[in-house]
Amino acid sequence: MNRRNFVRSITSMRLLAELGHDHGLSMHTCLEGTGVRQRDLSDPLGIVSAEQELQLIRNLWAHRGNCPALGTQAGARYHFTAYGMLGFAMVSSPTLQSAFDISVKYSQLTFAFSHFKLKESEHESNIIVDTSDVPEALRQFITERDIAALLTVQRDLFPSQPVLYNLYFSFPRPARSDHYEAIYGVKPIFGCKETFAELNRKALAQPLPQANELALKSAEEQCQLVLERRLSGTGLAVKVRDRLLHGGVNLPDMKDVAKDLCVTPRTLHRHLEEEGVTFLELRDEVRLTLAENLLQNRNLLVKDIASRLGYSSATSFISAFRRWKGMTPLVYRNRFLS
Repeated sequence: MNRRNFVRSITSMRLLAELGHDHGLSMHTCLEGTGVRQRDLSDPLGIVSAEQELQLIRNLWAHRGNCPALGTQAGARYHFTAYGMLGFAMVSSPTLQSAFDISVKYSQLTFAFSHFKLKESEHESNIIVDTSDVPEALRQFITERDIAALLTVQRDLFPSQPVLYNLYFSFPRPARSDHYEAIYGVKPIFGCKETFAELNRKALAQPLPQANELALKSAEEQCQLVLERRLSGTGLAVKVRDRLLHGGVNLPDMKDVAKDLCVTPRTLHRHLEEEGVTFLELRDEVRLTLAENLLQNRNLLVKDIASRLGYSSATSFISAFRRWKGMTPLVYRNRFLS
């Protein structure tokens, strides 16, 4: 499955443009030919094509390809928070192995152009990195970036547990290789038949400190929704849901959302009706997602959650939650978060 066919969040392009800027490039140079404007990089809901991101990488490589370990420097910027709901799913996973499995399952929600294949032995898990379907001129940068990003997330999730044993690159040894060792934590071997990383299987099986079964389930559901939206197109209901989620607990009303989408409330209502959904139904769906996340914090009282979600009283919130889940918020919290 060619990753160049998938759209992705604009977050990766922002990280890459910031890398270029830190190396002395103007934003105009970084974004040249991408069709993306500098102000677009600040839109947390922005979606771009894989080709647009590849063009930015071409610009970086053309102007700063001589910088040691440029792709590795890029990957070190991809912390788990860059992956949105997928990052939340990974940090909620029971082990590092399961976090990796989640990232592979929803690989279209990552920014990787590489294909990761897992090959296991008794003591090691080898991750083979395949970049055969990306432009040859960019393979070194993308290989470095994707491996460094994978290890950066691993360190975010479990910084006290070293996982990487050895690292083998298929491209020749660069003039300077000290940058690689500084970022990866091991001395890579270059000029190999294929690129792969040897990981400690025992370390991968260690439980993650923030594992949460309910949070993982909720995050996976959101990942599936995001993936379905990106694969099926972008209807108006998708845009409304995204803007409601972006608002967090400060849910905007229909008038504000319509203004944000440059349509009248009447037009918004009509188009949503044509898509078989109402604004109130979308707002309830988002409220349920937010409520489930807030209930994970046992320090928050139900009345506080109700207030945060815009309900006039705790009773109104409890009634709505019972309608959604068939139980009260406290029963839900005690049953699934014990």
